[in-house]
Amino acid sequence: MAAAGLVGLEGLTLAILGVLELASLNSARVALALTTALFFVGLGAGLGWCARGLFLVRSWARGPVVACQLIGVLLGFSFWGGETTPIAVGILLVCVAALIGVLHPASTRALAADEG
Repeated sequence: MAAAGLVGLEGLTLAILGVLELASLNSARVALALTTALFFVGLGAGLGWCARGLFLVRSWARGPVVACQLIGVLLGFSFWGGETTPIAVGILLVCVAALIGVLHPASTRALAADEG
């Protein structure tokens, strides 16, 4: 399932961003760096868990994935304009592709079959 792969890559990217945030830790912003890193690593782990759920065709994974992708679409639009437009395009493309994959009729049938 392509959506599971995209969601897994999103989770990995967020976890890497969390580790990079820890690597840039300095004494002036310890609390901010730690909480930001924890947030990114936690969200990345959650998306990784949901990606595994999608890969194993577990219906419970669809809701959190759709919610995260919708938040990602909003985040993408917040980066629109100026030097961050390429980042916005990347975020929007991945989130929309993942939404299409999760909400595609074949995916919906497969995930609905898990419920029954």
